[in-house]
Amino acid sequence: MRAIQITEFGAPEDVVHVVDLTEPPAPGATEVKVAVQISPLNRHDLLLISGTLVRPPLAGAWRERMLLPAEGLFTLPEGSVEQFSMVGSNPPTAGLILSEYTDLEPGDWIVQNAANSGVGRSLIALTKARGFRTINLARNESAFADLTASGADIVHLDDATAVEDVRKTIGDARVALAVDSVGGDAPARMLDLLSDGGSLVAYASATGQPMSVNTLALIGKRVTVRGFLAGQFDYATKVLPVIREAVPLVAGGALAVPPAAVFDLDDIHAAMRQVVRGGKALIQISQP
Repeated sequence: MRAIQITEFGAPEDVVHVVDLTEPPAPGATEVKVAVQISPLNRHDLLLISGTLVRPPLAGAWRERMLLPAEGLFTLPEGSVEQFSMVGSNPPTAGLILSEYTDLEPGDWIVQNAANSGVGRSLIALTKARGFRTINLARNESAFADLTASGADIVHLDDATAVEDVRKTIGDARVALAVDSVGGDAPARMLDLLSDGGSLVAYASATGQPMSVNTLALIGKRVTVRGFLAGQFDYATKVLPVIREAVPLVAGGALAVPPAAVFDLDDIHAAMRQVVRGGKALIQISQP
C-alpha cells in the first residue's frame, strides 16, 4: 500500500517520502476501512512537517487505505470529489474563526486578506450563509469577478486606498472581525477598518514577516489580537459541525476552491513546490 510518510520534523523536501506500508487490518466493531481517493495539500501541512507551528505525534499520512472510527463519519451528497476532498481543511478554519473570537451581530462586516485562498473562499461562503457580510482584500484583480460571483460583498485590491474606499461604501457600519493570513504590513490596513472592540485573528503568514500594526491604534480601538490553529479545537464538538455545515455549500456550488493542479501520490515533492509557489494542490491517492 502506497503512503506518504514523515518520520521526523524538518524541511519537507528532505523528510517527506513515498513508501510501501502494510495494509491496515480488518476493521473492528466500531471502525471503518476507508479508501482514500484524493486529498488536499496545504501550506499549513508544510509548516507542520517542518515543526514550525507545533510538533504533534508523528504518524503516517496520505495513505491509500486507513482505519477510522465509525463515529463521526457521514455520507456525502452528489458532487465533485475534488471539492469535497477539501471540506475538512479550509472550512473549519474559516468557520471557527467566525464563531470563536467575537460575538457577531446582524449587520456586522468581516474583513479578510488573501480572499482568493481556500480559507478566504470558505469564509465568504460561511459568512454569507450565517447572515453577515465580507470585505475581501486580494492582491490580484483577476480574481475579483470570481470572488463576487461566489458571494463576496466587497472586493478591493489590498493596497493603500482600500481603507478609504471601503469606508466610503459601508459608512460607519461595524467591522467586528479581521482575518489575516499574510503578515507583514498587511494587517495594518485591516486594523484601520476594524471598529472599536473588534478582533484581529491571524491563521497564517504568507509573507513570513512579523505582523506590523500601529500600537496606538490597538490601544485606542481596544482591539484583541489572537492566533488561530485548528488543531487546538476538539474535533467532534467544534470541527466536525463546521464540516457538516460546509458540505451543502460545496454540493450546491456556493463554496468552490479551484485547485492549481492535481498530482499523483508519487509526485508529492512537485505538489509541495506548487503549494510554495501559491495555489491549491490536490494529491490523487488512489483511483475510484
